[in-house]
Amino acid sequence: MPLPDEMTVGQKQAAARLTNGPRGALFGPFVPLLRSPELMTRLQLVGEYLRFDSLLDDDLVELVILIVARRWDQDFEYGFHQPLALKAGLPAPVVDAVARGARPVASERIVVVWDLLDELHRTRQVGDDTYAKAVGLLGEARVVEVVGTAGYYTTLAMTMNVARTPPPEGAPRLPAREST
Repeated sequence: MPLPDEMTVGQKQAAARLTNGPRGALFGPFVPLLRSPELMTRLQLVGEYLRFDSLLDDDLVELVILIVARRWDQDFEYGFHQPLALKAGLPAPVVDAVARGARPVASERIVVVWDLLDELHRTRQVGDDTYAKAVGLLGEARVVEVVGTAGYYTTLAMTMNVARTPPPEGAPRLPAREST
């Protein structure tokens, strides 16, 4: 990360906007994204909505993030969000299953989110039955937010994988994947 006196005006403005918001600091994916301050600003505003103001309950937001972290083998995202997921009420066995890449045994709303994203990741689409089940349980707006949240965190995961962003110090790391 460039030192403050090495930042461009755009980088300083983007960093200030981020640190003055609910995140309070420049860290993780925002360090490499700062190389493109306008992109970082626009992305982080989407993320700010998805993380702090989404229609989804906090446990489902964190579930989506952990699913994406596992899909992309992204230790920073997992290490940062695993404790947040537990704090948001996501049961520890669900967090552990997702970390291993296994379908969780859980409430219907958790399983429907897992099934929706698993099918979307594997097949690049979602069948009518999976979609109908998700809409029936969550509603159309929440289904869109599940997909939007997955897309946003996929962008962050790809960015951090390219930048080789290390996990937060002392944070949990993803275990080896289970064979499927």
